[in-house]
Amino acid sequence: MKQLIVIVNEALEEVKGKDIITIDVTDITAVMDTVIVVSGSSNRQVKALANAVIEASKKAGFQPLGVEGMDGGEWVLVDLIDIVVHIMQPASRDFYELEKLWSVRPNNTIADS
Repeated sequence: MKQLIVIVNEALEEVKGKDIITIDVTDITAVMDTVIVVSGSSNRQVKALANAVIEASKKAGFQPLGVEGMDGGEWVLVDLIDIVVHIMQPASRDFYELEKLWSVRPNNTIADS
Protein backbone atom coordinates (compact mmCIF):
# COMPACT_ATOMS: atom_id res chain seq x y z
CA MET A 1 0.00 0.00 0.00
CA LYS A 2 2.88 2.41 0.71
CA GLN A 3 3.88 1.96 -2.92
CA LEU A 4 0.43 3.08 -4.06
CA ILE A 5 0.52 6.11 -1.75
CA VAL A 6 3.80 7.16 -3.37
CA ILE A 7 2.36 6.58 -6.87
CA VAL A 8 -0.75 8.66 -6.07
CA ASN A 9 1.26 11.51 -4.52
CA GLU A 10 3.66 11.62 -7.47
CA ALA A 11 0.75 11.71 -9.94
CA LEU A 12 -0.86 14.57 -7.99
CA GLU A 13 2.40 16.52 -7.81
CA GLU A 14 3.00 16.03 -11.53
CA VAL A 15 -0.32 17.74 -12.35
CA LYS A 16 0.40 20.50 -9.81
CA GLY A 17 -2.08 19.45 -7.10
CA LYS A 18 -2.04 21.86 -4.16
CA ASP A 19 -1.93 21.15 -0.42
CA ILE A 20 -1.69 17.35 -0.65
CA ILE A 21 -2.55 15.78 2.71
CA THR A 22 -2.23 12.05 3.48
CA ILE A 23 -4.16 10.79 6.53
CA ASP A 24 -3.82 7.35 8.10
CA VAL A 25 -7.36 6.31 9.11
CA THR A 26 -6.72 2.69 10.11
CA ASP A 27 -7.78 3.34 13.71
CA ILE A 28 -10.97 5.15 12.67
CA THR A 29 -12.49 2.88 10.00
CA ALA A 30 -12.13 -0.60 8.58
CA VAL A 31 -13.30 0.57 5.14
CA MET A 32 -9.95 2.07 4.08
CA ASP A 33 -6.48 2.69 5.43
CA THR A 34 -5.57 6.07 3.95
CA VAL A 35 -7.35 9.23 2.83
CA ILE A 36 -5.55 11.62 0.51
CA VAL A 37 -6.97 15.12 0.03
CA VAL A 38 -5.72 17.53 -2.63
CA SER A 39 -6.89 20.79 -4.18
CA GLY A 40 -7.24 21.62 -7.85
CA SER A 41 -7.78 25.22 -8.94
CA SER A 42 -10.54 24.56 -11.52
CA ASN A 43 -12.94 21.89 -12.79
CA ARG A 44 -10.43 21.13 -15.51
CA GLN A 45 -7.52 20.67 -13.11
CA VAL A 46 -9.60 18.56 -10.68
CA LYS A 47 -10.48 16.22 -13.55
CA ALA A 48 -6.86 16.18 -14.76
CA LEU A 49 -5.65 15.28 -11.26
CA ALA A 50 -8.21 12.46 -11.05
CA ASN A 51 -7.20 11.14 -14.46
CA ALA A 52 -3.52 11.25 -13.47
CA VAL A 53 -4.25 9.20 -10.33
CA ILE A 54 -6.34 6.69 -12.28
CA GLU A 55 -3.75 6.24 -15.03
CA ALA A 56 -0.76 6.01 -12.67
CA SER A 57 -2.60 3.50 -10.49
CA LYS A 58 -3.59 1.33 -13.44
CA LYS A 59 -0.07 1.47 -14.86
CA ALA A 60 1.25 0.16 -11.52
CA GLY A 61 -1.33 -2.65 -11.49
CA PHE A 62 -3.87 -1.13 -9.10
CA GLN A 63 -7.38 -0.99 -10.58
CA PRO A 64 -9.62 1.75 -9.08
CA LEU A 65 -12.83 0.40 -7.57
CA GLY A 66 -14.76 3.51 -8.57
CA VAL A 67 -14.65 7.17 -9.49
CA GLU A 68 -17.34 9.71 -8.55
CA GLY A 69 -17.78 13.37 -9.51
CA MET A 70 -16.02 13.54 -12.88
CA ASP A 71 -19.11 15.14 -14.47
CA GLY A 72 -19.00 18.22 -12.26
CA GLY A 73 -15.35 18.57 -11.37
CA GLU A 74 -15.95 20.35 -8.05
CA TRP A 75 -15.05 17.23 -6.05
CA VAL A 76 -13.84 13.96 -7.53
CA LEU A 77 -13.40 10.85 -5.39
CA VAL A 78 -11.13 8.05 -6.62
CA ASP A 79 -11.61 4.81 -4.67
CA LEU A 80 -8.48 2.67 -4.74
CA ILE A 81 -9.89 0.26 -2.10
CA ASP A 82 -7.33 0.83 0.70
CA ILE A 83 -6.81 4.45 -0.35
CA VAL A 84 -9.51 7.01 -1.11
CA VAL A 85 -8.41 10.16 -2.93
CA HIS A 86 -10.53 13.33 -2.62
CA ILE A 87 -9.68 15.91 -5.29
CA MET A 88 -11.48 19.15 -4.55
CA GLN A 89 -11.67 22.76 -5.55
CA PRO A 90 -10.62 25.04 -2.66
CA ALA A 91 -14.17 26.27 -1.86
CA SER A 92 -15.46 22.71 -1.50
CA ARG A 93 -12.41 21.67 0.48
CA ASP A 94 -12.82 24.61 2.87
CA PHE A 95 -16.54 23.90 3.28
CA TYR A 96 -16.32 20.15 3.97
CA GLU A 97 -13.06 20.23 5.99
CA LEU A 98 -12.28 16.54 5.34
CA GLU A 99 -8.88 16.84 7.02
CA LYS A 100 -10.60 17.86 10.24
CA LEU A 101 -13.25 15.13 9.89
CA TRP A 102 -10.70 12.35 9.34
CA SER A 103 -8.39 13.63 12.08
CA VAL A 104 -10.99 13.09 14.80
CA ARG A 105 -10.07 10.04 16.85
CA PRO A 106 -12.73 7.93 18.58
CA ASN A 107 -13.15 8.28 22.31
CA ASN A 108 -12.14 4.99 23.90
CA THR A 109 -13.91 5.63 27.18
CA ILE A 110 -17.58 5.27 27.98
CA ALA A 111 -19.08 8.11 29.99
CA ASP A 112 -21.14 7.20 33.06
CA SER A 113 -24.77 8.09 32.64
